[in-house]
Amino acid sequence: MPIHTRPDLHRLILLASLAIALFSFINSFHASYRTQRDLLIRHTLESNRVYAAKLRQATEKLLDDMHQELAYSADQLKDRMDRPERMADETERLIRQNRHFNTAVVIRHDGKVLATSPESLGLLGQTVDSAGVREALEKRRPLISDPYISAKNRLVVFISQPIFADDGTYRGYIGGSIHLQHGNILHTLLGEHFHQDGSYLYVIDRNRRLIYHQDQGRVGEIAVDNPVVERVIRGEEGSQALINSRGIEMLAGFAPVAASGWGIVAQRPLEFTLEELDGLMLNTLRLSLPLLLLSLVGIWWLSHLISRPLRQLAKSAQHWDTEEALERVRRVHAWYFEADQLKRAILGSLALLHQRLGKLSQESLTDPLTGLANRRRLQAQLERWQQQRQPFAVIALDIDHFKQVNDNHGHESGDRVLQYLARQMNECSRASDLLCRNGGEEFLMLLPDASLEAARQVAERVRARMGAASGEDCPSVTVSAGVAHWPDTSASAEEVLKRADAALYQAKHAGRNRVVG
Repeated sequence: MPIHTRPDLHRLILLASLAIALFSFINSFHASYRTQRDLLIRHTLESNRVYAAKLRQATEKLLDDMHQELAYSADQLKDRMDRPERMADETERLIRQNRHFNTAVVIRHDGKVLATSPESLGLLGQTVDSAGVREALEKRRPLISDPYISAKNRLVVFISQPIFADDGTYRGYIGGSIHLQHGNILHTLLGEHFHQDGSYLYVIDRNRRLIYHQDQGRVGEIAVDNPVVERVIRGEEGSQALINSRGIEMLAGFAPVAASGWGIVAQRPLEFTLEELDGLMLNTLRLSLPLLLLSLVGIWWLSHLISRPLRQLAKSAQHWDTEEALERVRRVHAWYFEADQLKRAILGSLALLHQRLGKLSQESLTDPLTGLANRRRLQAQLERWQQQRQPFAVIALDIDHFKQVNDNHGHESGDRVLQYLARQMNECSRASDLLCRNGGEEFLMLLPDASLEAARQVAERVRARMGAASGEDCPSVTVSAGVAHWPDTSASAEEVLKRADAALYQAKHAGRNRVVG
C-alpha cells in the first residue's frame, strides 16, 4: 500500500474550516469593538462639549445677574454717597440677598473705602490700591477683573459697577468680590456637576489660571502645555482628546465665557468611557461562544463524512482569507450529500458572523435602558425624511422633577420610571413612528404624516397615562411636552426640534404637567 505523506482531504477541510471560522469571528469581533469604541469616544466628546456650553450659559447668566444687582445698587447710592448708613445697608444687602458675593464694598473716586460688608474686613476709611481697585477707578465702566491678590491676601475676582451722579459726575463705584480659594458662588453653581466616575469641571481665566476646580487646592495654579486651555482662551468652543497634567487620557469638551474671558472645560477619563464597552463586548462574546463552538463541532463532524476527494472545495479552501471567499463557496457544485452538508455548514458559519456584526450595529442605534432609538438613529431618520420631503410632527417630552425621583426613591426607581414612560410612548404610537430617548429624562416622538393637532392628542394621551400611574414599582410622576411640525412650523428638520424644545420649555415654566405647541 502506498504511504501517504500528505494530510488526507477531510483533515485539510477541517483545518481550513476552523481557520476561516475563527479568523472571521475574531476579525468581525475586533471590527465591532473598534467601531463601538470610536462611537463612544465621539459621543462622549460631543456630550462634554454640549455640557460645557450649557454651563457657559449658566455662568453668563450668573455674571449678568451680578452686574444687574450692582447696577441697581449704584443707582440707589448715586445721591447718597454722604450717608454711611445707607451705603452700609446696600453692601449688606448685596451679601445677603443672593449670596453671589463673598464681600461687597463702596469705594470713592479717590480709592477711599466708604462701606464694606462684612465689616470685619477692617478696610473702612482706608485708601486701597489693589489691581482690581485701580482698574475699576481708571476705566469707570462695569468690569470683571482678572484674578488678583486682594488687600487681605486672598485670590479674588472683583466685579464692579461705576456710580455716576445725575449730572454725570463720577462718584466712585460699588463692587463685590468672589474669593476663589474659599466657598463661593462658582462652587455653588458648578460643584453639583461633579460625577463619581472621574468626570470633573474646571474654569480657566484668560491668563491660564485655574479659578474653579473640584480640588480647591489647585485653584490659582497656572495651566501649562494644555491644548484645550489654549483653544478655549482663544474663544473656541469644541472638544478634544488629550492627556492631562497627571498623565490620564481625558475626553474634554470646552466653551468660552465671552463676558469674562473665562473658559469652562468638562472632561471624563477615557478609561471610564470605555468601561461600558468592555462589558458589552464581553457579554457578546459570552453569547457567541456556544454557537461558535457548535459550528466548529459541526464542521469537524461533517469532515469525517467526506470519503471521496473534493477537489473543488479544497481549491476553494485555499482562498478563504479573501473577500470573495463566500462567493467561491456558493459556486461549488455539491453533487452529493457529504459535500452539500459541508457547504451548508461553511455558509452558515459565515452568515452567522455577519448576523452578529449586524446585531452589534443595531445595538449602537438603540438606548440600552429603554429600548428606544438613540440620538444617532434619530439623526439618520431626520436626514432621510428631510431628503424625501416627508412631513412629520415632533413631541418633546420631559419628566417633571425627575431629580427628586432619583433623590427620594433611588436610581433604580428612576430607571423604572424611564422604562415606564417608554412603554406608554410605544402604546400611544404607531409602528411607523420613531420613538427616541434624547438623553437623561428627555424623550422625543417623531410622527410621520401626522398633523400638529394629532401630535397634541398623542402627547396628551402620554401625559394623562403618566399622571395616572402610581405604584411601588413606578413612583407617580408627571410629564411636560412641547409639540412642533415640519414643514408647517419650521424651515429645517433641525429647527423643528428646537421649536419642540422651546415649547417644552414653555410648558415647564407654565407649571409643568401640560402640553404646549
